[in-house]
Amino acid sequence: MPGRDVASWNSLINGFLAAGLLDKAKAAFDQMPEKSIKPDEVVFLALLTACTHAGQVDLGLNIFDSMRLDYQIDPSMKHYSLIVDLLGRAGRLNEALKFIEEMPINPDLVIWGTLFCACRAHKNVEIAEFAVTKLLELEPKHPGSYVFLSNAYAAVGRWEDAERVRSSMQDKGVGKGPGWSHVEVDGQVHRFVAGDNAHHKDANEIHQKLEEIMSGARKQGYMPGTEWVLHNIEEEEKEDALGSHSEKLALAFALIQTSPKTAPIRIVKNLRICGDCHSLMKYASIMSQREIIVRDIKRFHHFKDGTCSCGDYW
Repeated sequence: MPGRDVASWNSLINGFLAAGLLDKAKAAFDQMPEKSIKPDEVVFLALLTACTHAGQVDLGLNIFDSMRLDYQIDPSMKHYSLIVDLLGRAGRLNEALKFIEEMPINPDLVIWGTLFCACRAHKNVEIAEFAVTKLLELEPKHPGSYVFLSNAYAAVGRWEDAERVRSSMQDKGVGKGPGWSHVEVDGQVHRFVAGDNAHHKDANEIHQKLEEIMSGARKQGYMPGTEWVLHNIEEEEKEDALGSHSEKLALAFALIQTSPKTAPIRIVKNLRICGDCHSLMKYASIMSQREIIVRDIKRFHHFKDGTCSCGDYW
């Protein structure tokens, strides 16, 4: 390029970030002062996001301090939420809560939602309940707050509490949209909704293909992660429920409709990919000898030869 401004460097760093390439993103950032380019708040957002996805807590905290002290950039709510996410994903929940309490601005829905998601991942119901209380104070009818708390209870086996929260949702008329995935085959986009597979004309063939994938994966060591099914049902039923996740249906359909060892399979999902689907995608990339790319609400996941670009940290 004849001229490289802060926006072009930011685009480069964000591109590395989306692919999970923290080292390259940090190397690009380190070049900016050499080129007399002063980083702005957007560049720091990208770097903090990269640290969050890579589990680089100390590096992320150092970058946050550098932004404030070295570059005199006041953090925005987005910067604060990323630090909460950074600490929360690492299981440092008390530090995350203390950080929120010491923020100079009032935390918003995203801040408390970020803390809650970390509590669910690390099965800390006590702080999760506190976070949901704050969420409902800010937006009493936000469906995510109820779903978050119900899932947190279910994750630790408190089924009666989980059902109580779900019932409260129904009583208050609070609804939640379904998870869906899109996959493109031969120039056409196909949509799959979690649990609703009877309406697709290829439903039987898709389920047969999915069972073939799961059977082959089991032989290589895959174990269905039934903890991702948050209902008090038998293990066998949980395995069946896992098979209805929209990204699995999209994968099976793409494998049926495309030739072996051809172009990568690209799936877009409106929610964060669950741990079980993430595990199965790795096995599927080995068995099919295909690259599988899943873009969930958080990031890109590049599955190839049994590994993912996120390093199993997302």
